[in-house]
Formats: sequence, C-alpha cells, structure tokens
Amino acid sequence: MARPALTFTFYIAAPIEKVWDGFVSKETNQTIFMGADFEVDLRPGGVMAWSGPGKDGQRMRYVTGEVVGVDAPRRFEYRFGMGDGAVKSRVAITLTPESEAVKVVVINDEFADEDPAYSQNADGWPRILSRLKTLLETGKTFRPH
Repeated sequence: MARPALTFTFYIAAPIEKVWDGFVSKETNQTIFMGADFEVDLRPGGVMAWSGPGKDGQRMRYVTGEVVGVDAPRRFEYRFGMGDGAVKSRVAITLTPESEAVKVVVINDEFADEDPAYSQNADGWPRILSRLKTLLETGKTFRPH
C-alpha cells in the first residue's frame, strides 16, 4: 500500500530569490545541515549530494539525489534517498510570492513501501523548514535536536 504524501506549508518573509537560494545554495545547505557539503547540478538528471564526515571520520554520502525539474525561482523537483540513494522518494518544492512573504509548499511522496526514511522525513522536514525560515528571516538559525 502506498504511503501518504508528506505535505508541509510554510511562509517565509523574504524575497522569492532569497528563498530559492535557500534551497539550492551550497552555503545555506551547509548552515541548515550542520556543515554538510552540498552539490547540485540544477538540470534535469543532474546529481544532488549531501556529504561529510562519518562516525569514523571518513568522508561519506549522507543523501543522494537526482534533479527531476527546475523552474527557478518557483519550482524545484527531485528524487532523493539516504546514503547511496538506492531507495528514493520524490520532493516537489513550490514557491509562490505573496504580499509580504513567500508561500513554501514541500510535498515528499512516491515512497517505496520498505523505505525507512518515511518517518525520518515526516519528522525532519518541519525541522529543516523551520531552520531555513529562521535563517532567511533573521540571518541565524538553531541547532537540530
């Protein structure tokens, strides 16, 4: 049975270009993900990767993804999975400018039945989006739990 989509809506008081950069820039990702290196090729089929030191100090891949579609600065779609990305889900991020904020809708779906990341993502997305919102609105963020 297919797992239900994870859907999150946030409003960020920043220009749409700044919110877009928050999702795709190396610098913001390093801040949000506690120093993880982030690489992305913003073309369909482009590779995405978050990596850094493992528990043993050796470099490891935390998350692997593939870009599905880009319509900067309004829509970003990709598939990603933990580690080498053997099991992936889809993420669609839609940005809509409003009067004084940008409406951010993140839909994470197409999970495989056996994907252990489902519960991690259900817990992780609100934390990630809260750190991004805080960073873009105040210039600083908070450490994850």
